Amino acid sequence: MALLDDAIDACGGLVRWNSLSRFTLHLSVGGALFSDAGHAREFKDVTAEGSTRTQSVRFTGITGGEQSGAFAPDAITIESLDGQVLRTWRNPSLAFPTNGTHALADELHLVFFCGVQIWNYLTTPFLLARPDVVVEELPPWQENNETWRRLRAQFPSSLINLASEQVFYFDASALQRRTDHDLLGARVAHYSWAHDVFGGIVVPTLRRTLTLQPDGTAMAKPVLIDVEIFDAVFE
Repeated sequence: MALLDDAIDACGGLVRWNSLSRFTLHLSVGGALFSDAGHAREFKDVTAEGSTRTQSVRFTGITGGEQSGAFAPDAITIESLDGQVLRTWRNPSLAFPTNGTHALADELHLVFFCGVQIWNYLTTPFLLARPDVVVEELPPWQENNETWRRLRAQFPSSLINLASEQVFYFDASALQRRTDHDLLGARVAHYSWAHDVFGGIVVPTLRRTLTLQPDGTAMAKPVLIDVEIFDAVFE
């Protein structure tokens, strides 16, 4: 597909991506979803290490630098910095609490949520080239006097994602600028910008998640999720 090919080429190309196996990020994650759950600084200034090929991420320095958290499809763990497992959630799922408790109040749910979103953020658009991801090009979209091309992607159940169907927007340079999907009962848009090159891979270093209105435009506030990547290493 022409748009997907353009987006992959703009981010470093599939040959370069397929030569990689690991990533290390220095980043901060926050926003209203975190502060409302009582975790305003839980993921500030942390290190995320993971695989580019399988869904796994380890966060070091959460809870004020005192603990680590690991995400994998079969288990979420919270550990002390010396490796002692403090808590474990086996076979996690996106079935967050519906009993009035905030969806991210439990630190295990928070690690799961961050692991899913950071891994998917970092591996897109290469992730869309998987043979089990169904991709369809949609009509273009006008945003702030710019024309952004769009892809709708349907993800398989074997791939943990925040939503099985998502719409990706790409600017004139074929760089990803927005992603729409359902999240915790609302329709949201993840905006991304400030792209930088790390080891031959182009990564948007700033991301902001906003609530979508019925006409497809985003509300400026509240900022639900705020991600800043300070550095990235691929190997």
